[in-house]
Amino acid sequence: MLAKKTSKNQITLPKTVVEVFPDVQYFDVRVNESKILLTPVRMRPVASTLEGVRQKMKRLGLTEKDVSEAIRWARSHKK
Repeated sequence: MLAKKTSKNQITLPKTVVEVFPDVQYFDVRVNESKILLTPVRMRPVASTLEGVRQKMKRLGLTEKDVSEAIRWARSHKK
């Protein structure tokens, strides 16, 4: 199958490919050596409550110190 890149750097996926992923709207795009890899991503809403955020941080093993360090790093890399 061929897919052509447009002048706006867009690529239309062939119908036969899209039909395999009927409920997918987003794809993670990566470059591996000289290949472009598309991986389907199913977006799930993140709990918007503070407790939901705390639970996710706990699942990921993140601490308050990790968050503070990330904020400090981000602020030091402003353009």
